[in-house]
Amino acid sequence: MLVFEHYYTEKPTSKLKVREIVLTLKNGHIYKFKSPSGVYSFGKIDKATKILIENVNIDSGKVLDLGCGYGVIGITLKKENPNIDLYMSDINERAVEFAKINAKNNNVNAVVKQGYLFEVWQGEKFDHIISNPPIVAGKKVWMELIEKSKEHLNLNGTLQLVAYHNKGGKRIREYMRNIFGNVKELCKEGGIRVYYSEKYENDF
Repeated sequence: MLVFEHYYTEKPTSKLKVREIVLTLKNGHIYKFKSPSGVYSFGKIDKATKILIENVNIDSGKVLDLGCGYGVIGITLKKENPNIDLYMSDINERAVEFAKINAKNNNVNAVVKQGYLFEVWQGEKFDHIISNPPIVAGKKVWMELIEKSKEHLNLNGTLQLVAYHNKGGKRIREYMRNIFGNVKELCKEGGIRVYYSEKYENDF
């Protein structure tokens, strides 16, 4: 419960500390970010986030980084895929503040909003929704994320999530299959998986 309160909260109460971190991709590209305390993965890039960035299947379209933290996934994907239109959101106001700072520092244009899941995206639809979901926030949150992702995707849009297979990942994979009617694994690396579901025409 302490971990949940630490970063999956609207207003973090921890004293602000900021560290500069570096992300180096397999292709040699290097990105720098300011990482604030009170936000997920303070002071480091977690392994699952890096694996998601390196294995996600996008090249264009309207992309939502849901639960963006301080912006590592969305910003890096935009730099690697300049043709995407980037949107990011997080429940944590400190995360949103630093996602905006990091987007500016990396010369990335993005629409960044604060709010719980899709509450700030009413009426919006996306081509791809990408997330390292907040497993510690509980089953209700990640189930709602999957359910409402389908509602907020265009035809042939995709939901792509990363998780530790034996720490909630198997349940996430099966729930994606239940909601979308399909799921596949884009990557298996150690205990980490990238799960991919697509919204088909008969899902309307």
